[in-house]
Amino acid sequence: MATTLLEAQIQDSPTGFSGVVGTPEWATEVKRLARKQNATILAHNYQLPEIQDVADHVGDSLALSRIAAEATEGTIIFCGVHFMAETAKILSPTKTVLIPDARAGCSLADSITADDLRAWKAEFPDAVVVSYVNTTAEVKALTDICCTSSNAVDVVASVDPDRDVLFLPDQFLGAHVKRITGRKNLHIWAGECHVHAGINGDELTAQARSHPDAELFVHPECGCATSALYLAGEGAFPADRVHILSTGGMIDAARVAKSKQVLVATEVGMLHQLRKAAPGIDFQAVNDRASCKYMKMITPAALLRCLIEGKDEVHVDLDIAERARKSVQRMIEIGTPGGGE
Repeated sequence: MATTLLEAQIQDSPTGFSGVVGTPEWATEVKRLARKQNATILAHNYQLPEIQDVADHVGDSLALSRIAAEATEGTIIFCGVHFMAETAKILSPTKTVLIPDARAGCSLADSITADDLRAWKAEFPDAVVVSYVNTTAEVKALTDICCTSSNAVDVVASVDPDRDVLFLPDQFLGAHVKRITGRKNLHIWAGECHVHAGINGDELTAQARSHPDAELFVHPECGCATSALYLAGEGAFPADRVHILSTGGMIDAARVAKSKQVLVATEVGMLHQLRKAAPGIDFQAVNDRASCKYMKMITPAALLRCLIEGKDEVHVDLDIAERARKSVQRMIEIGTPGGGE
């Protein structure tokens, strides 16, 4: 009866599914349906709080994909954006992978296509392609080694220094890697996450100066990452309180943070997990408008509809999946995959 009543409230529109609120009744029904269907629910750190709270596992995309591969359940429900569900399917080819709304895309993953990469590789035929995990399966299949935001420096450093490296798709993460490695033959694709790119240096500087005792957690995809390092380098802000971190790294850093307040430069959904990890710290967004509309398409209504109807299933061509899996595996062999993004 609960399912029938809740299902009747689901509304669909071009912007997503709505009509159902994340109440305790909803959460109970979601968990019941997941058990009935032998499914495990994975939620990315940028998801709505009610989605994170009902999930079996919460984390970054690569960590969740690895959990999916090890899960005993036959169905994986990935509450995140489409490339993340694809990565889970790549690492779990025999399992059913569902995303509650297949329209949940990603501006960063969409900033380079397989055809774009083929053309770029033709310009540098001997280059090694290093792709951030925030890419489509087709792009991963054309990649030599994948990387995460926390191990991108190590991955690039593992490449023969005499060989060109094509780094994609995030220009801010690429700039961070180039700055750390000093590598001159690192070519960077001009892609970006529209949400992270919108967190600019001016607002970070203003926030840092108005909160001089806070720590800074800055995601390397952010447009303000360079400004954060500049503040530290110029002595305008204590260097030991400026941390360039992946989402997984932020959780680890939160647990050992000494400050009473932390300013966070990333998508605002991250604040929910940070506050749970360290409830005694005041976590504040550098930009409280930095919300990904695609992440927020995974609504309570979308998750309920997914469990009821078994939609939307994610498929990856077997040949593409095999080649993409190799690029992820090469990264893991380098060691310490760290946070996914």
